[in-house]
Amino acid sequence: MTNKVITISRMFGSGGRTIGKAVAQRLGIPYYDKELVDAVAKESGFSHEFIEEIGEYASVTSSFLFNIAVSSHPMGLIDTMSVSDKLYVCQTNVIRDLADKGPCVIVGRCADYILKDRPDCLHIFIHADMEHRAARVRERYGETKQPMEKRLQEKDSKRKIYYKHYTNRNWGEAQNYHLCLNSGLIGVDKCTDIICDVAEMVSGPPDDGPLSLIPALPAPPAG
Repeated sequence: MTNKVITISRMFGSGGRTIGKAVAQRLGIPYYDKELVDAVAKESGFSHEFIEEIGEYASVTSSFLFNIAVSSHPMGLIDTMSVSDKLYVCQTNVIRDLADKGPCVIVGRCADYILKDRPDCLHIFIHADMEHRAARVRERYGETKQPMEKRLQEKDSKRKIYYKHYTNRNWGEAQNYHLCLNSGLIGVDKCTDIICDVAEMVSGPPDDGPLSLIPALPAPPAG
């Protein structure tokens, strides 16, 4: 068990969701991914389909998805805030509420930035090279008409734009995370092991102050 809220950001096809779920199971804490979508849908009134498509990608809305969102929203679009901005505000509220409830794993949706000021968080970024990610996506979803490399690049590009728009930070930049792990190099299982080990070893609230990966040094001898 850990007292940490763990956020996992990931490249498309890197296995971040699989790792997040395994970490949550290993540590015995809640895992929020699809469950987060359910909570945001309830909070915002937007459809699940719309949230899954727009919730962490560039704010370019197709007319079809936009119409779904508007028709399912109980109050409609009644002010000048864009639909993407409204969704981001709802996601922010839900993510903060989930973190307030206690230790958990939250995947994607700018959670690392939304919770950046909480000292009890451990922020992870999962990445892998194109070859490993393409193989993983093919295994999970099968072949597509669109070339796999192009699909991966488009997904990552949209996430980068979305993240930059709402955080003014660079998605995947190491300084934004406590750990960056290459799942293509060390594997999904080893990534899970490392995250769990770090979550259980690091110091942090409520008794130890801000999160630190460095153990406290013993006090010098008197005199």
